[in-house]
Amino acid sequence: MCGIVGYLGHRDALEVIIKGLKRLEYRGYDSAGIALMNGSLNIYKKKGKVSELEEHLKTQQNLKSNIGIGHTRWATHGEPNDTNAHPHYSFNKDLAIIHNGIIENYASLKEDLMRRGHVFLSETDSEVFIHLIEDIKEHHACKLDDAVRIALTQVVGAYAIAIMSQSEPGRLIAARKGSPLVIGVGKGEFFVASDASPIIEYTNEVVYLNDYEIAVLDNQTGLTITTIEDVKTIPYIQKLELELEAIEKGGYEHFMLKEIFEQPKSLTDAMRGRVDAVRGHLVLGGLRDYANTLLNADRIIILACGTSWHAGLVAEYIFEEFTRIPVEVDYASEFRYRNPVIREKDVVIAISQSGETADTLAALELAKSKGAIIFGICNVVGSSIARATHAGAYLHAGPEIGVASTKAFTAQVTVLSMIAIQVGYKKGVLSDKQFHEMLAEIEAIPSKVKKVLELNDKIQMISSKFKDARNALYLGRGYNFPVALEGALKLKEISYIHAEGYPAAEMKHGPIALIDEEMPVICIATKDSSYEKIVSNIQEVKARKGRVIAIVTEGDHEVGKMAEFTLEVPNTHEALMPIISVIPLQLLSYHIAVMRGCNVDQPRNLAKSVTVE
Repeated sequence: MCGIVGYLGHRDALEVIIKGLKRLEYRGYDSAGIALMNGSLNIYKKKGKVSELEEHLKTQQNLKSNIGIGHTRWATHGEPNDTNAHPHYSFNKDLAIIHNGIIENYASLKEDLMRRGHVFLSETDSEVFIHLIEDIKEHHACKLDDAVRIALTQVVGAYAIAIMSQSEPGRLIAARKGSPLVIGVGKGEFFVASDASPIIEYTNEVVYLNDYEIAVLDNQTGLTITTIEDVKTIPYIQKLELELEAIEKGGYEHFMLKEIFEQPKSLTDAMRGRVDAVRGHLVLGGLRDYANTLLNADRIIILACGTSWHAGLVAEYIFEEFTRIPVEVDYASEFRYRNPVIREKDVVIAISQSGETADTLAALELAKSKGAIIFGICNVVGSSIARATHAGAYLHAGPEIGVASTKAFTAQVTVLSMIAIQVGYKKGVLSDKQFHEMLAEIEAIPSKVKKVLELNDKIQMISSKFKDARNALYLGRGYNFPVALEGALKLKEISYIHAEGYPAAEMKHGPIALIDEEMPVICIATKDSSYEKIVSNIQEVKARKGRVIAIVTEGDHEVGKMAEFTLEVPNTHEALMPIISVIPLQLLSYHIAVMRGCNVDQPRNLAKSVTVE
């Protein structure tokens, strides 16, 4: 869960790398560092954010270089400090490495290297990695890329690495397994990065490295890619569709606020070319070859983590209602450790915004090994999950930079809803009339979300009343129960207020003991099949003097008589309501976090792309 940037070419490497690190800082911000070939191989690193590294660099001399590597860290091995920051030198300081991932057998490797005289300065597994590579290079008297290849056969775990060498000053070596790495190909220059955001300013041509591939970037011979078995492969160059403006704040104070307000567009883009309510068309091209597999599935297993898991919970309700196929939703992080039962006609759906979530990748690989057909739902083109699955659908939501997911959640629910509606119609569960009505409802969602965003000023006012709360309770029923979980997660992630989401009926089985006159209770009480029940639950909260904030359907005045604050949202089919009802909760969390002085885009201890298990 770190950010990697590398450069080789004719530009000032420092400028390219620092700018790239800022764009990747959402991936990790415990520390940052850079290695440059400026007379010799020199490393500069600092605990904290990239801005603190920049200040440190202002005190240094002679930073001109045309080759370099940079890194932002999210700590796994060793606390965040200057010493544990990347890059790391090898023992003789001929090599420098940046590493995203985790080396599981680093302790045994370290012991062996120490017996051979190696001395380590940091607590990291990454320093062990580069010492191992140097030890192999010296022992076998081989070139750096050969030493890397041999080392990769000895390490266990996940990695995306970039390495430079003082003795081979015109080369960068990059390799990956289980962590993303992309190579940018420019005119007489090359870029290495964890994702495309540091590259798009300079070139739109990229190569996505596959697992167990090693790339050699050479200022004389160009780009060479080989496998860990030393088999040369032909680089497949793809054109990026990403626009530079998409990764800038665009006048918003934070990326999170920008991404919340982008949702009318991101939802439209998720539907573009897929839904045509007038003609009665619903097409998901990525699933076409496996359409019958879904139609004939005995069971659907959804694997995801965090916010994506909440989207999966919404999908469970939708699939079971519209397709009558049983659904199980599993935390991907638990799935692979419980010897799951996977049958011949099971279909597994893996959901991940980044497409790189290590737990989800590991879980789907387990399901795949047992013969399951795997569908992927992710946002990042060319990501590991997109390539590991049999079929799937991209969200097309655009880059999501804020660590707390917002537009990806609503796009996930939208895409999953479209899949369920299509399967349900083809199975005959949905009639022609119901099918066309659902398509019309889906097409109307972006305009309804736009209307919800008009509540922003009111939500900001409500936020000011609850910014000092120490706890919060979120309640929902049916389709809105996962929304309660997601609302609570957002508040926890970015404001550091303890919050819990519950099915409203479960409140009386424990959480009701927490309610007093200081407890904000956020109730999603839109007009649906559970409406009368949740009204009763709100009355129970009021009887204990809880402070109720209610999300209600436009024109509902009954709940307003009980709630301290109400937020009215447009009506839609209850299966699609989570896409609408979650928006006020996103804004509530955002404004409370800002008022508490929290770093909204980069909350403490969190990173965007969780590429370690």
